[in-house]
Amino acid sequence: MSTTVGLISLGCAKNLIDSEVMIGHLAQAGMSLTPDPELADVLIINTCSFIDMAKQESIDAIFGAVKDRTDDPDRARQKIIVAGCLSQRFAKDLPGIMPEVDAFIGLDQITKVAPIIENLLGKKNDAEVQKTEGPSATEDPRDFVTLKPQYVPDWSTPRMRLTPDHFAYVKIAEGCNHTCTFCIIPTIRGKHRSRTQDSVVREVQALVASGVKEINLISQDTTYFGMDQWEGKRPTPSSPVDSTRGESLSTLLREINKIEGDFWVRLLYTHPAHWSDELITTIAECDKVAKYVDIPLQHISDRMLTAMKRVTSGDYIRDLLRRMRAGIPGLGIRTTFIVGFPGETEEDFEELLEFIREFRFERAGVFQYSKEEGTRAHKMDGHLHHATRKSRWSRAMAELQRIAGETNQAQVGKAVRVLVEQPGVARTQWDAPEIDGSVMVDEAIPVGEFADITIGDWRGYDLVAAR
Repeated sequence: MSTTVGLISLGCAKNLIDSEVMIGHLAQAGMSLTPDPELADVLIINTCSFIDMAKQESIDAIFGAVKDRTDDPDRARQKIIVAGCLSQRFAKDLPGIMPEVDAFIGLDQITKVAPIIENLLGKKNDAEVQKTEGPSATEDPRDFVTLKPQYVPDWSTPRMRLTPDHFAYVKIAEGCNHTCTFCIIPTIRGKHRSRTQDSVVREVQALVASGVKEINLISQDTTYFGMDQWEGKRPTPSSPVDSTRGESLSTLLREINKIEGDFWVRLLYTHPAHWSDELITTIAECDKVAKYVDIPLQHISDRMLTAMKRVTSGDYIRDLLRRMRAGIPGLGIRTTFIVGFPGETEEDFEELLEFIREFRFERAGVFQYSKEEGTRAHKMDGHLHHATRKSRWSRAMAELQRIAGETNQAQVGKAVRVLVEQPGVARTQWDAPEIDGSVMVDEAIPVGEFADITIGDWRGYDLVAAR
């Protein structure tokens, strides 16, 4: 009788791909998958640990699973495995804090999840487990976490997609070389490690051949793709990208653009420090690249950018955005900001508000600063009162909401192409899945297909097609 495995996947799209890779390896090993945790012999919880809210959600999911197992006699023998960023980040602490959990696995163990499960269930002897690089039967599986992740996915990696048939995420790199003072990700996921361009192109070719209409390229720092492989001095804002030095996001996009088929490719998680005129030109010239860019800016005040260690300045960002607008007709820019960072003055915040009013981002969000242990900002002086952080968040959100309404009003009467997400609901090129708004369309349009419509109205963040 095969082992039945359940999965709870939390966090971002990058974490979702890790879940898809685990499921792919479990299926390859002949294990059955179930959406019902009650029916699972083994329940995997793939956790997030980016900010307090995500960390708490992961902790609640773990203790909820433990409680459900305790309360249900039929689940008494169920094994619980905790994977992902929480497990990686607190590898030394969690076994003692959560003794009820049967195994903790880190980011390098996602391809070894099948032998780990077989070991937990006693279905493999020690020699068999070692052949597949799982934990030894004599090891405590709760301690099986590599502290410095090295894993990078490949086009041939077994993977079972959890997204709808018409869109997919493609992780083009792992880790991050930036040391932003508010962020714990480099500590969790390690240094930037790019896949090869050939590996990414092969994966995209297979996805498009299977009917996927939208490819979302993701990593911690998408714009740094390939540059970690360059010899000599690596690029900085004062030393721009030049793809003659090797593979880059520009060369990757041009190769993807050559793939036959009706699809678009979207850029998520780009860092402003590694943009270039070459990348701007590439996006403008490649018809399959969505005229949408996700570029988290975090702030515009030089004081705050320096304190956040963003390796950019306010003037650099303003100049970059102007070049992007001028070079890519019809561009929609998504960004995010952090308010209430330690030391942020009212003058810093007002500069941010004025910046938002001037550049009128098509898609934008704002977060209150989250004090994360293990980051440099955690130890900084000048932490603001929570009421101040909340007030600034409310004021920034009010500006963004006003601009969003005006942006949507300007779309009325325009003809746009949309990808139908579900019956009666579609997305434009300016709308990334599970992040941005939607377009209400005729329910007769098939799901997973492109359609040309005219915008007739808008409601909140969403548009409505004309009838």
